[in-house]
Amino acid sequence: MPVPPSTPAGRPPLALIGSDQEWSIRSIESILGPHGYAVLRAYNGKEVLERAQSGQPDVVILDLRLPDQDGRVVCRALREQRIVTPATPILMISSGHPAKADRLKALQAGAWEVLSLPLDAEEFLLRLASFVQAKTESDALREEGLVDRSTGFYSVRGLARRAREVGAEAFRRKTALACVVIGVDAVNADGQGADADAAALAQALEIVAQAFQGTARSSDIIGRLGRSEFAVIAPATDADGAMRLAERLAAAVESRQPAPGTRVSGVKVRAGYEAVADLHETPVEPVDLLVRATAALRQVRSHSDSGRFQRYEPQGPAAN
Repeated sequence: MPVPPSTPAGRPPLALIGSDQEWSIRSIESILGPHGYAVLRAYNGKEVLERAQSGQPDVVILDLRLPDQDGRVVCRALREQRIVTPATPILMISSGHPAKADRLKALQAGAWEVLSLPLDAEEFLLRLASFVQAKTESDALREEGLVDRSTGFYSVRGLARRAREVGAEAFRRKTALACVVIGVDAVNADGQGADADAAALAQALEIVAQAFQGTARSSDIIGRLGRSEFAVIAPATDADGAMRLAERLAAAVESRQPAPGTRVSGVKVRAGYEAVADLHETPVEPVDLLVRATAALRQVRSHSDSGRFQRYEPQGPAAN
């Protein structure tokens, strides 16, 4: 059986179980306890939120049906109110096999997995060890200032470090490397910009973060550059691939429906990008690709007739 990673503080990982079904809690505890996990119980949605706030669990396991509210509502609250970090895995459990619509709603609310009881102990522990390891590493990076606290993506400092690492690999392998910088603008119900509203911007960033997580490739490196700008460093990607990546990310963001009651009706996206086909043949510092892609986004934003996606042009914008 897998051994769970210890947290940066050296304590065993803490699992918060939210369910009013005693047999469910006991069965999960019987799996987690002998394998190094500490367990915190909550019997309704209100207790889940309170104990997550005070306990800062490393994983949250929620029943789809809680006595006071739907588990998916609690999951969404954990994410949107930032009671847990973006890297904290939330797993939903069901006593039966949930319908596809229920699974999709749980994933849209921010769950990482939807599992049916009874659990396969070995598979469950393997999944959990992988999830907790990812969270532990993310927490360590956050403490070093390499991760943006609001989104869970790399900070500017973390992005620069990863860019150098990926650039060294691309140079050695003589492969392509691209950078796409995405600018997002929150839109309210009247179709007007809402970026000046801090709450609306936070909701827009949540939409962007979820869309990116579901769309970007596992090899893509995502970071937050500024208040409403994100960067994606894409290994083995030339200029055409960078353009397609920008289009794909924009479509994912703009097609995502905001949660009911949010202050934004949607998010508009523009992007700048730059790429080289062979980093060894055309040696460019990866950070310079980031700077050029950022400049291309500035060109798009300052010239309304230049289109929404712009490759870096030193002499001025050229519409795509």
